[in-house]
Amino acid sequence: MNAVAAPSDTVRHDIAVLGATGSIGSSALDVIARHPQRLRATVLGAGHNVAALIELCRIHRPLHAVIADADRFAELRDGLASAGLATRAHAGADAVSELAAGDACDTVVAAIVGAAGLPSTLAAARAGKRLLLANKESLVLAGELLMAAAREGGATIVPIDSEHNAIFQCLPAATRLAAGERGAGLARIILTASGGPFRGRSRASLEEVSVEEAVKHPKWSMGPKISVDSATLMNKGLEVIEAHHLFSLPGERIDVLVHPQSLVHSMVEFIDGSTLAQLGLPDMRTALAVGLGWPERLESGVSGLDLLAQGGRLDFEKPDLEAFPCLQLAYDALAAGGTAPAVLNAANEVAVAAFLERRIGFLSIPALVAETLAALPAIPANSLEALQDIDQRARRHAVQGLAAHRLPA
Repeated sequence: MNAVAAPSDTVRHDIAVLGATGSIGSSALDVIARHPQRLRATVLGAGHNVAALIELCRIHRPLHAVIADADRFAELRDGLASAGLATRAHAGADAVSELAAGDACDTVVAAIVGAAGLPSTLAAARAGKRLLLANKESLVLAGELLMAAAREGGATIVPIDSEHNAIFQCLPAATRLAAGERGAGLARIILTASGGPFRGRSRASLEEVSVEEAVKHPKWSMGPKISVDSATLMNKGLEVIEAHHLFSLPGERIDVLVHPQSLVHSMVEFIDGSTLAQLGLPDMRTALAVGLGWPERLESGVSGLDLLAQGGRLDFEKPDLEAFPCLQLAYDALAAGGTAPAVLNAANEVAVAAFLERRIGFLSIPALVAETLAALPAIPANSLEALQDIDQRARRHAVQGLAAHRLPA
């Protein structure tokens, strides 16, 4: 890999990559390694995979390594010592948050999957860090709290989801200053969706789809949970909720279009009739380079887009809400507000896990989410404790509801 030289007066950013062993963490480290005079990975964090974390420490030589599983501290400490590394070992969720907020970094790549990433994301926001946000749950569960923490702490949030990063790039700088100003001049946001592996299928035809079919995404290589979310369009529903918090727009001004080529990552329509779109190859390194270098552009390792080589056409269609009701459920949760998005997310996680374990069918995922939302009406989401409580209550209710949807043995 050839590093790209930076000007001698460029400030070097110290970066914490939380979720370093995952696909987003890997892409972030690839971009960081291309700019050694400008970017340095000082903190690497992982959930349970000590061996993979140590290997990354061999390559990137961070100051700190942290494993979220507190029981694996000795394994990490001894493994780093055996490798002859000076990297300091840490363990436990509190340590992850402390490093995200501490002096060892000025930039945090928040790529821890699930609700486990919320505390460290909030800690980084309160500490005023540049926050490259790749953790959907932080905004879906606690969007109001996170955006308030970012305002109070003076943090800069750069979304790393390709769709929200596209919107970020299309908005003029003046509209990113603070919540309340982001809607100035905007008519609507248009999120694009690939449509997943079942685009064009009827609801009835989805009754018997297999786990293997659901995780076979036509464009992206992703983990099983997010692949199923793409297949149900819940992933796009979660992105609608994220966009609401990031860009201060109500749900009725956030639209979704299915775009099977996955080259237009999202669009922004302004009140003067102009529409701006961001296009590029489906590679997360582009969005990460935007976040790591903003407001400058960095070489990411991603090739430019040759539209003719990609087929020379861009197609768009409306999502089918009858076949894919999860998207409508997300809009409904956003409209209900308060704790409803947290309930939506928790019930969906339970339902998707059960589907992947072949305990329920594909269409039982939206059914179980709808039942949980109906059983737990929205209440104010005014504290992290309240959100964590409703998250657990929703999970318990969804688990209890699995029996009614269980597939025959």
